[in-house]
Amino acid sequence: MFIEKIAPRFSETDVLGHINNTVLPVWFEAARVPIFKFFTPNLDPHQWRLIVAKIEVTFKGELFYGQDVEVKTMIEKIGGSSFVILQQAWQHGQCCAEGKTVMVRYDFANKCSQALNEQERDALSAHLI
Repeated sequence: MFIEKIAPRFSETDVLGHINNTVLPVWFEAARVPIFKFFTPNLDPHQWRLIVAKIEVTFKGELFYGQDVEVKTMIEKIGGSSFVILQQAWQHGQCCAEGKTVMVRYDFANKCSQALNEQERDALSAHLI
């Protein structure tokens, strides 16, 4: 599991004083960087090997400005060429949002999915829940 602390910015709040619902996918993507490095260690976009097939976020509670948020990132499932990343946003010891992202190992030259190799599978498995 990877854990990243985020300090919400004032610009991420909505009129009700909560963290806006559009912010969570951005935070979750930022917290996926350690997983991206399994596939592209230097994060060079010209050597990218992943695409997003699906994103979903379930809101379970309120998140507030001025209070740190912990984003926990883990792997929920590993398939042949895809895997599911489970992420949670925690504030004050409560899980306030949960996201799932389906990522696909992708061959951009041939425009098709590509099987996960053994090294990638091992790296992902180390964070499997």
